[in-house]
Amino acid sequence: MEKQPAFHLAFLVNDLEDAADFYCRVLGGRRGRDAPNWVDVDLHGHQLSLHKGENLTPIQGYSEVDGHPVPMPHFGVVLSFARWEALVERIYQHQWPFLLKPRERFAGQPAEQGTFFVQDPSGNTLEFKGLRELHRIFEV
Repeated sequence: MEKQPAFHLAFLVNDLEDAADFYCRVLGGRRGRDAPNWVDVDLHGHQLSLHKGENLTPIQGYSEVDGHPVPMPHFGVVLSFARWEALVERIYQHQWPFLLKPRERFAGQPAEQGTFFVQDPSGNTLEFKGLRELHRIFEV
């Protein structure tokens, strides 16, 4: 099977070092290239480019999903369920707060998954999903 290509996302953060620390130390990413106004991070095989910004207002609104107010916009990574569980434990170990605590959705259905939301130090919202069967991500 061909390896899935990496996704690239560039976004603003208030403080490059605080953000890089969060993505690397708390979420388990790996720091890559950098310059005075940006830092690249390998987050579970995907390239994030953190860029220095100011006066950010990352949450623009909310959308109700399963009775929970989900911040918009948000981004994240889809992981195997085992990797998702390990990330949940890592975040607990670093005592980082969950915006929406880990929970499971779609029990017994093809897209059965775990999900949680956190925010980086700049207020950017991330959702991490853990699928029991990754190949069924788009099935209903």
